[in-house]
Amino acid sequence: MLEPLRQGLPPLNLAATSDAASCALPARYEAVREARHFTRGTLDRWDLGNRFDDVCLVVSELVTNALRHGLPADTPRPAAPDLPVRLHLMRWTGRLVCAVRDPSADSPVTHGPDDCSAESGRGLFLVESFSDSWGWHPMTGALGGKVVWALFRLPRPAGRLCPGA
Repeated sequence: MLEPLRQGLPPLNLAATSDAASCALPARYEAVREARHFTRGTLDRWDLGNRFDDVCLVVSELVTNALRHGLPADTPRPAAPDLPVRLHLMRWTGRLVCAVRDPSADSPVTHGPDDCSAESGRGLFLVESFSDSWGWHPMTGALGGKVVWALFRLPRPAGRLCPGA
């Protein structure tokens, strides 16, 4: 399941994934609240609750963008089961990746904080500001669409010594 998400991510060893969780989100803006709730529960289970504020902000922006720009304009918002928006959270020893998949192959559009003429697009500036890196990759095969991801570096677990120390 994680193989398509790996496309476009920084080099990661999927075999070393400590934990992974995902949830399908409905095509309505209330899904952002559901994504935050899912993220809170997942981070708490992984003992990463102290990262919730930054991760939650990024998840909210990625899910909002997927709902606003990743679904066709004529998609009925009450239900669109054939147009999946999916949130994936993956944890490695030193990294956490949040990835949101949507059915659009269009690239995300970014605007800087000083672009006052833009009516939207500053959300990805927030993603860039609060995560260690982010990117996107078009999906291939039956899924199609794209995945937009953000990476957070995690502190090394206590008790581990640095090489040579």
